[in-house]
Amino acid sequence: MDDFPNVLCGWSWEENKLFELALAVVDEQDRNRWEVVAAMVGGNKSAEDVQKHYVTLLEDLQIIESGKLDHKLGETQPCVEVDSQSICWSDEDNTLLVRLDIN
Repeated sequence: MDDFPNVLCGWSWEENKLFELALAVVDEQDRNRWEVVAAMVGGNKSAEDVQKHYVTLLEDLQIIESGKLDHKLGETQPCVEVDSQSICWSDEDNTLLVRLDIN
């Protein structure tokens, strides 16, 4: 998994896995939660880094659960990277751009 792209805010696959495991075992009520999670992730991730990563995860889950994610897993979507985030669009979005003569 060394070739896993660092597209998730500069987090490696291993760091994401450690992050997920840490979230599963560290009590949400622990007042030092983010410090403990950061220590479990290791590397140079601070408590602020892991807390921001958690907020991003929650935002992603909200988008997925809302049904706004309009493509199926495994399908290739046209994407661009803007401010270190991938933005993808569908054929419907392309049609709209053509109608608006933005493309």
